[in-house]
Parts: sequence; C-alpha cells; structure tokens
Amino acid sequence: MVSLSWLGQLSSLVLSPSNTVPLLVFVVVYLFLYYQKQREKYRNIPPGPKPWPIFGNVGGFLVPSFVRRRFGEAPKNPNMSVMDALTLQAKVYGNVYSLFVGNQLLVVLNGYEVVKDALSNHADVFSDRPDIPVISIMTKRKGIVFAPYGPVWKQQRRFCHATLRSFGLGKLSLEPCIHQGLATIKAELLRLSGERGQGGVDLTPLISNAVSNVICSMVLGQRFHHEDREFRTLLDLMVHGLEICVNSAAVLINVFPWLYYLPFGVFKELRRVERDITVFLKRIIANHRETLNPDNLRDLTDMYFMKILAQQAAEEPEGGFTEDYLFYIIGDLFIAGTDTTTNSVLWVLLYMVLHPDVQDKVQAEIDQVVGRHQVPSMTDKGHLPFTEATIMEVQRLTVVVPMAIPHMVSDTREFRGYTIPKGTVVIPNLWSVHRDPTVWEDPDTFNPARFLDDKGKLLRKDCFMPFGIGHRVCMGEQLAKMELFLTVTSLLQAFKFRLPEGKPPPPMQGRFGLTLAPHPYTVCLSPRSGPSQTHLM
Repeated sequence: MVSLSWLGQLSSLVLSPSNTVPLLVFVVVYLFLYYQKQREKYRNIPPGPKPWPIFGNVGGFLVPSFVRRRFGEAPKNPNMSVMDALTLQAKVYGNVYSLFVGNQLLVVLNGYEVVKDALSNHADVFSDRPDIPVISIMTKRKGIVFAPYGPVWKQQRRFCHATLRSFGLGKLSLEPCIHQGLATIKAELLRLSGERGQGGVDLTPLISNAVSNVICSMVLGQRFHHEDREFRTLLDLMVHGLEICVNSAAVLINVFPWLYYLPFGVFKELRRVERDITVFLKRIIANHRETLNPDNLRDLTDMYFMKILAQQAAEEPEGGFTEDYLFYIIGDLFIAGTDTTTNSVLWVLLYMVLHPDVQDKVQAEIDQVVGRHQVPSMTDKGHLPFTEATIMEVQRLTVVVPMAIPHMVSDTREFRGYTIPKGTVVIPNLWSVHRDPTVWEDPDTFNPARFLDDKGKLLRKDCFMPFGIGHRVCMGEQLAKMELFLTVTSLLQAFKFRLPEGKPPPPMQGRFGLTLAPHPYTVCLSPRSGPSQTHLM
C-alpha cells in the first residue's frame, strides 16, 4: 500500500496543471531534437521507397495485402522472388538504394561495378557484420560467419583456415575423403533406383550427408552413416532453422527481440532447433575435451583445444581462444559447409534433368577424358572445360547465397555520391551481379558456352562471384569447389538423370532462406556403365 500511495503522489505531481505544460514542452523539444538528429544523420543517404511507421519498408510485406493495395504497394507478381524484387527496385532508385527495417537503415548494392567497388575498394569499412537480433541471440556474435570484423575475427579466421588446410582443405589429399562419401551415394542410388523404379528418388538426404561428412571429418574427426537418425534429424533441423529465420513471423524478432522468448509458434520452434543443435555439438566437444591426446591431434577441434591450453599456460586470459567460442566456430563450419554445397549440387543436377542435351554433352566429355571406370579427380578438371563451364553457369543462375551475408559499415563513408552512415546494414545483391545485363549477355538464359572462348577453353570472369569477394569471401571456397566438381562429375559419370514420367519440374525460383535451395524434386536414374558397375565402388 505504501508503494501504491507513493506512485499516486508521483502521478499527481507529474500531471498537476502546473507541471503539465513544462512536461509537454520537454517532450516536444526532445522529439524535435531527435528528429533533427535523424534528419542530419540521413541527410544524403541513397534514395529509396518511403518506409512504413515502426516497421519500415520490410514491414510493408507484413501488412495485409488489401491495405497495401489501398496505397498502391501490392506486388504486381505475387510469385516474384525476394531477389528479383530487390533487383527490380534498382531500376526505380538506382544501383545504390535505401530500405528501412524498423528504424534500421539498409543500403542495397546492385550490379557488378557497385558491389565490387564497395567490397574490394572500400573493404575495411564495408566488412563488418550487423547486430541482427534473430542471429545475434543465437550466435552471441561469435564464430566466423556472423562475428564482427576486427582483431578477434581475424585471429579466429586465420587459425581456422590454417588448420583446415593442414587437414586437406584445397589439397588433393582430401579427395579420398570426398570419394568415400560418393561411393556410398552411388551404391545407395543404384539400390533405390531398383526399388522405386519410375517413382523417382530424392537426392537430398544422400548428398547432404556426404557433403556434411567431409567437413565433419575435418572439424569433428568423425563421419556419420546416412541412416544415422540423429544426424539426419540434425541436418533437417539446420535447413529448417535457416528458413524459419527468413520466411516466417520470426523475422519480427529483428524489430521486437523479446518475441524470441514467446512460448508458442515459430518462436518456440526456433528455440527448439537451436537447443537440439547445441546439445548435439556440445556433446561432441565434451568428448574431444575428455579424450584429447596432444600426440595424436585428430581434427580442428583438437587443434583448438591445444590453442586453449597454450593460452592458459601463457596466462593470457584475454587471448580469444575459449571453448565457448569453439562451439560457435564449429556451428558455423558445420552449417556453412553443408547447406551451400548441398544446394549447389542439387541445382546442377536439376538443370541437367531440364537440359538433357547439356547433360549428354557433359557426360560425353567425362567419358572422353576420364572414361567410365576411372574415378574423376581434381587433376581432370583442367581437361573438362565444358563440364566446369556448366557448373559455373548453374552457380551464376542460382547464386546459393544470393544476398550474401549482410555486411555493415564500421564508419561513415562517402560512396558513389551518397553518405552511408556508420552502422548501416549493407546488402550486396549477388543475384543482381550474376544477372547484370552490362556484363552478361542475355543473363536470364542458361548458356554454359558463355564461360568458354572460341577455342573451347574456360573463361575466368571477375563478375562471377558466387562465394563473394573482399575480406568476407567464403573461407571454404576451395573445399566447396572441390566437392561440387567431384560430386557432379562422379554422379554424371555413373548415371543418366531424368524427371519421373509425367511429373512437372519444380518451380525454378527456389526456396529462399539464408541460402537459395531448389524446391524438392525426385529423379529417375539409370546406370551408364552396363551390368558390371565396377566404377560405382
């Protein structure tokens, strides 16, 4: 009762006639000064559509369509992808334009010249990462992918890159590990194609397992069987979690972070995904801690623990290497090393199904250079220009991380005639780079020959950047290229792929999460080497 009485006295004092006018004056002055400060901050920002109150521009997508139509904002094509919609806005506002998420300014960069200028010529300013609530809550801004640009990030990335190279990253010594998984895929596909006949086979579980096992062998020191239910569930959760963060009401967490803790709906589901992945990875980390043998370092996790011990021995408590940070690094490498490459392989095989003439030409080149019974190797890559050009053309059309990972400017910068304030989130639209008509002829057409010269040799193009550019270029680029090449050549060497009879192809705009995945599809396949099948093993 005492507290209620005190509150009553306070409210009477504040709302008394003698104090109301000064209070109103204070509020008006405060709002005026805040507004002036915001106007000064955003005085010369790039142009863009007018934002909605509270939600900003992105919030407009959450407003009922009949309200958007009232204001002329309903999309003309409801099936238009996010990438196409953002690229289309550049035709209205230019290749550098602004959007708002709540009161957070976003600048979208479109086209090859603009993206290259920002990420290469202004790399030190454009390489930071924003504090995106739905991501930061789960990653604590640690790891490699989402951590802020600075000394700690550089230290951790340098260690990870050097350690992964010692375990075969980008080297021919990694080929046997990749081929081990491919042998399993081919044997299983042969069995499943016999069982299901014309019904078709879903390639996703086998390919994602084989791809994930490569990074798992380097980081966790173990492989998982494709029928391991817990591991299969983990891979499915990983994909589902990425889609929830982008394609559900969970995006509202970025405006109202407290929504993450709601005990229902997608918010509860997102926490469950995070919890299950955490339990799985922390159990493996604990096992490594207990079985660590300095004379027999098995993987990156062991090497990281040795860095922790060396740091403790040197009494460097702020050295940066901690078991907590290790957890987020493993999570980054596990997710990034699985999802992107898996989707790239699935996209290539889908395009081969839809373009059987190209599939025939790729297989003819593989037969001529490698043969039917010899396992493809990275040493064959330079002799398979059409095959590599085909892979690159699919990557161009289906950029697996089409909006890149969001960047942030670490300091106010004048860029292309505009002022980009410190803290602005920057979206490098890689989708627009790969469909930029100023550098690609007929950019929406599938044409592997665009990567070949008049003599049939491979053309390298600076405007081809599926792994990004600048300081934040994908650390696993070499591994992804190796896995993609070996997987595609091995499967096309072994099988002929086609769609099930009478079944339409999936929508080609894909499913946009953090990465761009093809819609689910099945294929019928037939062995190419005759009854012996010796090359499958």
